[in-house]
Amino acid sequence: MKVLHISTSDTNGGAARATYRLHKGLQNINVNSQMLVQEKYSDDTTVLAPKIRLSQGIARAKLTFDVLPLKLYSQRDRTTFSLQWLPDGVIPKVTQIDPDIINLHWMSGGFIQIETIAKLPRPLVWTLHDMWAFTGGCHYSGECDRYTKSCGTCPLLKSSKDWDLSRWVWQRKAKAWRDLNLTIVTPSSWLAKCASSSSLFQDLPIEVIPNGLDTQNYRPINQRVARQLLNLPQDKQLVLFGALEATSDRRKGFHLLQAALVELSKSGWKDKLEAVIFGASQPQSPPDLGLIANYLGHLSDDLSLAVVYSAADVMVVPSFQEAFGQTASESLACGTPVVAFNATGLKDIVDHQFNGYLAKPYEAEDLAKGIAWVLENPDRYQKLSHRAREKAEKEFTLEIQVHRYLDIYFHLKKEIRKQP
Repeated sequence: MKVLHISTSDTNGGAARATYRLHKGLQNINVNSQMLVQEKYSDDTTVLAPKIRLSQGIARAKLTFDVLPLKLYSQRDRTTFSLQWLPDGVIPKVTQIDPDIINLHWMSGGFIQIETIAKLPRPLVWTLHDMWAFTGGCHYSGECDRYTKSCGTCPLLKSSKDWDLSRWVWQRKAKAWRDLNLTIVTPSSWLAKCASSSSLFQDLPIEVIPNGLDTQNYRPINQRVARQLLNLPQDKQLVLFGALEATSDRRKGFHLLQAALVELSKSGWKDKLEAVIFGASQPQSPPDLGLIANYLGHLSDDLSLAVVYSAADVMVVPSFQEAFGQTASESLACGTPVVAFNATGLKDIVDHQFNGYLAKPYEAEDLAKGIAWVLENPDRYQKLSHRAREKAEKEFTLEIQVHRYLDIYFHLKKEIRKQP
């Protein structure tokens, strides 16, 4: 079995890290797994990327050129919107590798043209890490459900026309992928429901397989030792928040966490709590959280992240929309309960008042209530922490994920052999 994963990157970002973990998990059980990426950050020889500087420069330039048509929409929301309209050189590389199965992942940033996907040989599995595959360009649709029809009049583009850029992208996907034999995998039941209600994927098989992690890397570490390593206070309860672009990406909900912490500060928790933030450095004018805030900057390696999760008393993931919520599962694996909103992919990870707290969407006051509920009772906290680790061991191990993917791969390979 020879598997090829196609991803924009190998380790830069949550989707890339999830893909790389799957890749390494397959190798751990002696599956011939490789990755084809646009930008490589690891030194892994089984990750293939452009080697010459010219190719790397072209790849980076495509990031700029791919978004040029968006300049027609000057009032648009400044959120990721991918058009994938530029030609690429992916097919010759895939042909040279000659895999049995191609597993597509997050491929935006101008890496692969929409039309190229239809030309890829071999059975295709597409692991969705957000909503882009079945929308007219957005990666998260917010409250918009136009992807269930044919997009157009896009609220993110601030467009009032049916035939806008989002309709053009949707039409290209619909035309190119009309007869495509795809198996869709989503990491959460919420994303599976969105995909099955979309006009592009409503007739395709969809499997739910949570993202896996190495529970030997992500495990509880002595809290006192973890705090000593990070130079964090030993006499305070620590509230953790982290994400890529943690404080600037509005979808991640930092402003709601800010409101919740201010609420806690006013209600008697000011001298008991401190905030810890990773994924962002301390800004020149730090926002008022009502508490002392410790900014750890960008962290990417598993050991550093496990130490941070173990140092904290509670992890808060206040996102509006998450395909899964990888920081939440990582935190649980380290025995740290999670507070999140009762919405989207996080509902599959956090069990309300069992290993964390699911607040009413999207109420900062209930988020504050959830943080307090997790922290206020030491005996209850110990149970929450134990159940957090237990959930990760039962549902989010890399071994479970890998074998479920392998079942899909073998099934598709068997179906191909049956064809005349």
